[in-house]
Amino acid sequence: MRARTALLVAAAVPVTVFAAAAVLKANRWRLYADRHRIHLTPVARRSCPDCRGAGGWWTGGPFPEMEACGCWSERRELRIRLLPVPAWPDEEPF
Repeated sequence: MRARTALLVAAAVPVTVFAAAAVLKANRWRLYADRHRIHLTPVARRSCPDCRGAGGWWTGGPFPEMEACGCWSERRELRIRLLPVPAWPDEEPF
């Protein structure tokens, strides 16, 4: 029984990730997933009248900086931890 459940879960995870990626792309989110985390970051809208999809603009002056557009910079990044990242060993391996 556990083997069947594990097989069904293993088959359902990739399908779920691809479906979620398609939905998130339509809502202007970028998805990154590995076995340790799922990371969602906002993406600039191509139809934004302020930045026209570039994500921001350069400010003038002697030290120009890029100012981020509000179409993506005011939205939160979402992180979901799945498995803990193993601790890095304090000693050299050899």
